[in-house]
Amino acid sequence: MTDARRSIARSTCGGLLLVGLTVGLGHAWLPAAASDAQADLPAILLSRQLLAARNLEVGDTIELSGDPSGANPRRFRIAGAYEPMPDPIRVTSERLEVRLHLPDLLDLTADPDDPLAAEALSAINVKLKNPEEAGAFARELAARVPIVGVRASRGAEGDRNPFVVLGRFHLAIAVLTLTTSAVFLLALMVLLADERREAVGTLRLIGLTRGRVLLQVLLEGALIAGAGALFGVAFAALTEGAFNRYFQWRYDTALVFVQITPSIAWRSVAMALPLGMAASVLASWALVRGETLKLVRR
Repeated sequence: MTDARRSIARSTCGGLLLVGLTVGLGHAWLPAAASDAQADLPAILLSRQLLAARNLEVGDTIELSGDPSGANPRRFRIAGAYEPMPDPIRVTSERLEVRLHLPDLLDLTADPDDPLAAEALSAINVKLKNPEEAGAFARELAARVPIVGVRASRGAEGDRNPFVVLGRFHLAIAVLTLTTSAVFLLALMVLLADERREAVGTLRLIGLTRGRVLLQVLLEGALIAGAGALFGVAFAALTEGAFNRYFQWRYDTALVFVQITPSIAWRSVAMALPLGMAASVLASWALVRGETLKLVRR
């Protein structure tokens, strides 16, 4: 393994993120052995994207600085690499990240002129056993420690939550898609019904009642809608992998962009059938209620 002396400051690393957490090596791969000199250096993890962007390898030694100018750097040994947690909000950002042990992060970022810099905290994350009690916990803690600002990290931001906004945007797109699809399907069914004007008149002449003809139209509409829904689900399932691979390559992320689940497939079929049946009945209603001789043009 090479001993690469590379100085990487925040200003030269673009989106370099220093995350002060005790590192878990769930997705990391480690070198077989390190030299005695390297083993004495503090170990860090680099994101896969940062390794590729800076041409680094597991086992290299690098220098990190908490100063944007790169002053007072400290040497670290790359102990492994990891895949960053997929985040839809940061999908367009380069995941140039470093994970350090908390003592190493404090030593790297502490202000030497402030003797209490290593003892000060700016934020604490608290995980509740019952997340639904987050509001009550925040109010109680704010009352006991007035100088501390308390807010829930999720579920309590309402309209400011980007996932809520994204969900509403998807709902609006879904409603618009269903509405335009229903109108387009109704137009097609009207054209189809008009072409079958003489066939409907013939069925009426041989004795079929309006209800019997309407039932046949209803079943045909259900068959067409069901076939279309199944084709759409099958097409989405077949192209799901290619779609995900392309955008994962495009944004260099492990985020899953499209996932066709059984609930989504059944929901699509359940919505397509009523729409297709309603469109077929509406398109054929005028023919079924019309006079038989006019239908056959006699």
